[in-house]
Amino acid sequence: MAKEAENKSLEAWIWDAACSIRGAQDAARYNDLTFITNENGKSLGERFAKLIKDSRVFDCLVGYFYTSGFYKMYKSLENTERIRILIGISTNRETLELLNRAEKEGFLPLYSHAETKEAFTELVKNEFDNSEDSSSIEEGVEKFIEWIQSKKLEIRVYPSQNIHAKLYIMTFKEDDRDVGRVITGSSNFTEAGLFDNLEFNVELKNRADYEFAKAKFEELWKDAVDVSEKYIETVRGKTWLNENITPYELYLKFLYEYFKDELNQSEEMFIKYLPVGFKQLEYQRQAVLNAKKILEEYGGVFLSDVVGLGKTYMAAMLASQLDGRTLVIAPPVLLDKTNPGSWPNVFLDFRISADFKSIGKLEEARENVKTREYKNIIIDEAHRFRNEMNISYETLAEICRGKRVILVTATPFNNSPKDLLSQIKLFQNARRSNIPNLSDLEGFFNCLQERLKNLDRSEDYEDYLKTVKENAKEIREKVLKYLMVRRTRGEIVRYFSKDLENQKLKFPEAEKPYALFYELNKEENEIFDETIKLITQQFTYSRYTPMLYYQGKITQPEEISQRNMGRFMKILLVKRLESSFFAFKNSLQRFISSYEMFINEFDKGYVYISKKYSNKIFELLEENDDEAIQKLIDEGKAERYEANQFNEEFKKDLKNDLNILKHIKSRWDTIKRDPKFLKFEKELKSNELLKNKLIVFTESKETAEYLAEKIKESFGDIALSFTGSSNEAVRDRVIENFDAKIEHPKDDFRILITTDVLAEGVNLHRSNVVINYDIPWNPTRMMQRVGRINRVDTKFDKIYTFNFFPTVQANEEIRLKEVAEAKINAFLTLLGADAALLTEGEPVGSHELFDRLTSKQTLNEDDNEESELKYLNVIKEIRDTKSELFEKIKRLPKKARSSKIADGNKLLTYFRKGKLDKFFIVGTEGAPQELDFISAAKLMESDEDTQKLKLTPDFYDLLAKNKKAFAETTAEEQLESSRRGRDTAREVLNILRASLNNSSRLTDEQEDYLTIVINRINEGAIPRQTIRNLSTALDELGDGVMNPLNVIATVQTHLPESFLRPHYVEDKAKSGGKREVILSLYLYKNN
Repeated sequence: MAKEAENKSLEAWIWDAACSIRGAQDAARYNDLTFITNENGKSLGERFAKLIKDSRVFDCLVGYFYTSGFYKMYKSLENTERIRILIGISTNRETLELLNRAEKEGFLPLYSHAETKEAFTELVKNEFDNSEDSSSIEEGVEKFIEWIQSKKLEIRVYPSQNIHAKLYIMTFKEDDRDVGRVITGSSNFTEAGLFDNLEFNVELKNRADYEFAKAKFEELWKDAVDVSEKYIETVRGKTWLNENITPYELYLKFLYEYFKDELNQSEEMFIKYLPVGFKQLEYQRQAVLNAKKILEEYGGVFLSDVVGLGKTYMAAMLASQLDGRTLVIAPPVLLDKTNPGSWPNVFLDFRISADFKSIGKLEEARENVKTREYKNIIIDEAHRFRNEMNISYETLAEICRGKRVILVTATPFNNSPKDLLSQIKLFQNARRSNIPNLSDLEGFFNCLQERLKNLDRSEDYEDYLKTVKENAKEIREKVLKYLMVRRTRGEIVRYFSKDLENQKLKFPEAEKPYALFYELNKEENEIFDETIKLITQQFTYSRYTPMLYYQGKITQPEEISQRNMGRFMKILLVKRLESSFFAFKNSLQRFISSYEMFINEFDKGYVYISKKYSNKIFELLEENDDEAIQKLIDEGKAERYEANQFNEEFKKDLKNDLNILKHIKSRWDTIKRDPKFLKFEKELKSNELLKNKLIVFTESKETAEYLAEKIKESFGDIALSFTGSSNEAVRDRVIENFDAKIEHPKDDFRILITTDVLAEGVNLHRSNVVINYDIPWNPTRMMQRVGRINRVDTKFDKIYTFNFFPTVQANEEIRLKEVAEAKINAFLTLLGADAALLTEGEPVGSHELFDRLTSKQTLNEDDNEESELKYLNVIKEIRDTKSELFEKIKRLPKKARSSKIADGNKLLTYFRKGKLDKFFIVGTEGAPQELDFISAAKLMESDEDTQKLKLTPDFYDLLAKNKKAFAETTAEEQLESSRRGRDTAREVLNILRASLNNSSRLTDEQEDYLTIVINRINEGAIPRQTIRNLSTALDELGDGVMNPLNVIATVQTHLPESFLRPHYVEDKAKSGGKREVILSLYLYKNN
């Protein structure tokens, strides 16, 4: 029988052996089981353990031999004299396609010895890349290597493509029960094959089978390539068990992995046409390449470089890289063709076709989108759409649906974390985004908002400020790092200096702001201080909040609107007091007239309340046009109520408010001097820095016009005033006299006095001086104003800023400063929680505002913070100047590790899941802590001389802790949105689901429609205002809501069809990917 078996091929013999499975199944009824499936606690690995411990020789022929299988079995092999492993290289997955093609063509290629070793190397490397990194595996591998070196173990690879066998031969010691055993079947020598998978293997005990298998094995072994030493070389040099990786190499690998996408970017950007004289700057080119990548990945991008870096030009270059038609939506001043830097002019310069619409004409833009195929939407000053609870946002959301969205803004969020969410929702679903590890954006931002909810910014200022900073950091790390391109001037100067130098460009230096103290005499000071107290503490603003006294029912939104109106009117008076005595007196008189008219009507038995214009009033408040506000309040169409519908406190507060106003007016009527303008006039005459063109900013239209007139009286017609009510002719004069890009500049005016209407979008860099006539309560506003003159192409070397502050007459500068600080403190302290409106949401303590407004650091933004660009430049420099080192770093294995002396003993691990990178550090005590990239980079940072130390025994314990923390952090987040009061979306969903359940009268198409609407609401794809409008319409159905046909008709009427369409990237959303360890660094404590 053995003779007959010799004539068979090995494959045919294995087939015959496998056919004995039926007999093995029969044998299962007895104790002598030969059929092994890894089921019922009886695994191939366990059977091997029993057989191998009595074996003198263990031979295996397998397609895959993984160390993961060996480390599970090696203890059973301790007493085995000889182990031979023969690997069929043909089963390598990477060569399967080659094998199939070769078989079709009728030949099977034979690897050369060198090719065989190289293929084996890749097999081993790939195995370790994907294996678990644990002490048990390392222990098994070390034993493996020890046995290779002692010749106990030998590995060979058969160079042919035609071996598919899995064969295990155990030769017993002499005088044992029989000569040996053979196991064959489906299992590879891997952990899965030995223990986990459902496999089909049979144990053969027949001597003839053993001898045939042994003979065939010897025949193949003789022709195989010895790769034992290659295994050691591969493990030691190309896997995570490489002990020779230095801290410096690991640091560079850290940077290579983190910046791989940036390194993969093409260095070329193809622009068909560049304007004559245009300088293509490296920092702008890099921004465009980054923005394009973000745009294709997430459907939207924030171009948020600080003011003065050329975002309009970057957006135009980005548009030139994109296919499809582009629509630009921008403020009117930025669409004016007389403005050299306007969108139409910049696009014309680059010869890029686009359409342009004003922010105020979104309805027209929506109609354009319906009739023309746009693929790209650019929104300038995108921060204007922070609030999604209005019609403008809803219309913009319709325009953006299904398109790439480019949001151009230097300040994407300021007041509230949810400001940013509103803008992101223009291109992402709020509850099903494709931002890594953050599917539920709404839940994330709600959680951040909750942290601030119970903190009083006055009483809990330190906690409030800390929380705001923590929120901002979390937003940067978890959201904006994927969606935003933002660099500061300092970063550009530090990391693009060579290019700027080559282009003969430089940024001017922003000097420390100067404080200009206008000194109040004793009487003025007493009246000034008394006024602050009265208007912030005793004045109730009852005329502007009548519904708070109404005895009937009002809705929560109506109550909030009324309270906000009172708060805004209070801030208006405070701002006017500080702006100019002239503006304050005018505002005071308007308040008195409004109160007298209101009380007169009240005495007649009527109260007139205008709800219709409340949104318009808030818009005018933002534009600082208090004259128009008062006119709208007093003359606007209003709903009439009976006076007896209001409580008794109303009339009492109205009269008390009027008496306070009249008292304040009587006090200010005695003031004839204007100390603020006197100080300004003196500086204009004597200060050499104010002899050239000047830009003067004020928040009051009346102050601007007043200043222009006063300057004319003292210096002649040298000042031009520009406010929100100025016409195009005045704007043209501004550009002609103050924009350095104008082709035919004029010098009709030396001083421009303007409100913040020119703080955005218009370049004024023929000047290098900004004067803030009013205190810029929000330091960010001061930066934006200075940004109008701080441009990369300015001719000036220095930029100067002057801020006015009220103080008292004194002989010493220190006393002037102390009183000025005290007055600022009084403004903010007396306002309490309302101070947030004055500072526009920026967390500024009363004690720190003066210092921030007189600090050079404020004008340089966050330039002292570490920048990712620093580290990107390090790895780029290696790539460009040390190609051999870069190649070595690139080839370092996954899960690479090293160690050095630092602040330890701790383990820092870099993890990845899909597009998500995370860093955790853990010590021998305490829980793992997540680090941001900069913190991790600082710990990783090493140089070529940094000494590598031996890893400690607790390495794997610490790694396991970090792995667990990473797994918990990247588990699918189920954030429950924190809600208060009525949940409109949930109510709408309940009605829609009820209609779907009552579907007997609906067609299939109608059922599908309702299902789509429900899904889109669940995904957060529909704006809140749209949901609210839909809810109101469904409420109005009354009992008709029980009829699903009524519900569908209402939904179709009030829900724009565009919101049912996907965003640009929805269909491209990628899966999360598997969790990976990229590398680890052990930090020894420096004793």
